Amino acid sequence: MPEPATAPGAPAERREGRLKVTGSARYAAEHPSPGRLQAWPVPAAVARGRVTRIDTAAALDLPGVVTVLTPDDAPRLAESDDATLAVLQDARVPHRGWFVALVVAESLEAARDGAAAVHVAYAAEEHDVTLTETHPAGYVPEQANGGYPAVREQGDPEAAFASSETRVDVRYRVPPLHNHPMEPHTTTAHWEDGRLTVHTSSQGSGVVRAVLAQLFELDEERITVHAEHVGGGFGSKGTPRPDVVLAVMAALRTGRPVTVALPRRFLPAVVGHRAPTLHRLRLGAAPDGRLTSLLHEVTTHTSHVKEFVEQAATPARVMYAAASSRTAHRVVPLDVPTPSWMRAPGEAPGMYALESAMDELAAELGMDPVDLRVANEPETEPDSGKPFSSRHLVECLREGARRFDWDRRDPRPRTWAEGDLLIGTGVAAATYPVMMWPSKASARALPDGTFLVRINAADIGTGSRTVLAQIAADVLEVPLERVRIEVGSTELPAASLAGGSSGTASWGWPVHEACTRLAALLGDRSGPLPGQGLATEADTAGRADADSPYARHAFGAHFAEVAVDTVTGETRVRRLLGVYAAGRILNARTARSQFVGGMVMGLGMALTEGSTVDAAFGDFTESDLASYHVPAHADVPDIEAHWVDEDDPHLNPMGSKGIGEIGIVGTAAAIGNAAHHATGVRFRELPLTPDRILTGLTGR
Repeated sequence: MPEPATAPGAPAERREGRLKVTGSARYAAEHPSPGRLQAWPVPAAVARGRVTRIDTAAALDLPGVVTVLTPDDAPRLAESDDATLAVLQDARVPHRGWFVALVVAESLEAARDGAAAVHVAYAAEEHDVTLTETHPAGYVPEQANGGYPAVREQGDPEAAFASSETRVDVRYRVPPLHNHPMEPHTTTAHWEDGRLTVHTSSQGSGVVRAVLAQLFELDEERITVHAEHVGGGFGSKGTPRPDVVLAVMAALRTGRPVTVALPRRFLPAVVGHRAPTLHRLRLGAAPDGRLTSLLHEVTTHTSHVKEFVEQAATPARVMYAAASSRTAHRVVPLDVPTPSWMRAPGEAPGMYALESAMDELAAELGMDPVDLRVANEPETEPDSGKPFSSRHLVECLREGARRFDWDRRDPRPRTWAEGDLLIGTGVAAATYPVMMWPSKASARALPDGTFLVRINAADIGTGSRTVLAQIAADVLEVPLERVRIEVGSTELPAASLAGGSSGTASWGWPVHEACTRLAALLGDRSGPLPGQGLATEADTAGRADADSPYARHAFGAHFAEVAVDTVTGETRVRRLLGVYAAGRILNARTARSQFVGGMVMGLGMALTEGSTVDAAFGDFTESDLASYHVPAHADVPDIEAHWVDEDDPHLNPMGSKGIGEIGIVGTAAAIGNAAHHATGVRFRELPLTPDRILTGLTGR
């Protein structure tokens, strides 16, 4: 007999799956809006300067064009903490791609043609978009993204490194990366009787409402934001982007509903990106492999619009025991688009560098890479000294090694060949913090015997509707089909955004509490329910990591097997395995999907995804999916995700940790380490494209 859908970890199907595959699920651009207009932005064509003149006459003469918003006449916005949203407010051009006008028309085609007919003159200025470690404008920020201190130091890492018997001193480079969700950033806005209704593609409609209220100086009660279905985000939709501001401005100007759907090639310049990171890793070790010194120093870029510092050195504060350590960030402001969150910000690039350096150290020591990591397992979190709420990294490494037949591996590089192919295997560890934020939920027992749970959670493709329904059904002890879930609207009880792998933990807690209270109410009464049923609400203040006496993280281990073609330089991943310790798994089906999705994204980071900033023109040359290559099905022939059982009582009532991001964290390093094992060449810059592989193989 199959286990019931309410059982812990049961692989329940996605509730919205049929709607999506049949096209019935409506996204931000698809809600019926009589009289709706379409808008198309005009991006700046210089890397830095000022707009001196905008000629809109030719655009306004085109059939279907209704109006053109420019910095001269666009609605004025109040000041905001996020300067990336101050669009069409002045003549400045802080980077190429910054929006300088918006054409509003009766159709998408007319808006696009109108945008092409707008003529903009600029006073261009000298620009600088090139990141270097020694850039004179670089500085040490007060903190990195997430509120982490920019610098942490323990002991005397420089002296400890200098006196270490075995040392590695290496540099790695991760290029700019782009989120590219399946559904580009889109908003439909409509003003009616002084009220604003917005349908937007967002990871948190509550945040959108709060920002719009500030920008347009409205009471939040006059704004309703819906984000029922969201076609991915990977961090880029964590906060409002220019599409929502432009749509609201255009709707205000025209008095009609307006949709702004950003063309994909505009996304790299206006919705954030993973900033490039330059890493220097210095590891010192004793003969038994125990670290005596760990130094991880990162240089990254930010824009002149808003500071964002990728926290890439922070994972080293969690992973390994070292008596002396230094983790530091340095940032260079350049004339580039503002970077922002991308799946596992900090952890993904930081762990690529750290885990690659650990592999290099293992080679220097003549030690198995798995054993080296086990030898440096800390008793408490190295940075804070707090005990871990749970940490089963060693179990993940051991179980992964068993499943991957690691003990059959010849540790010597370049010992396994199949014709022109060199075969190798690699391993890397992964970590991601546990985060929870304040959220509220309501639960109602209806007279027909069903239950309604309401919470302004976001479902960005992760299956949150399904998992929340399972939590409710488990507490209420009823079949899953008797629980209905409403999410994705500010008309529902307020909840945190979907980000930082915090969604299920943040939303599941109040759902669990509301259903617990409802079950108690039902148990205290007899007879039929009143016409409206019984209802209760619950909220949780959440617990920040700094407030907990425990260090709370998920951990994992990645194993990869690659084949490197010595003729073409092409690298193919043959096998990819991830084993995770992420608390209680609430839905085996959606969890596996999240783990696998992260691993595929990590494969893209390792082999195909990379962006360059053109020094002469100041823009990203890879601005669409024709030039920015993401993995396809053929790129992942054998991929597995497993997990170890983990009972952690220090998290939330469900015992769950986030799973959306840890899958990407160690994948790129495992693949890079496998490429070294295959070829005997150490590649320290991503992605591992054929030209880099051939250059390494030929020594040129």
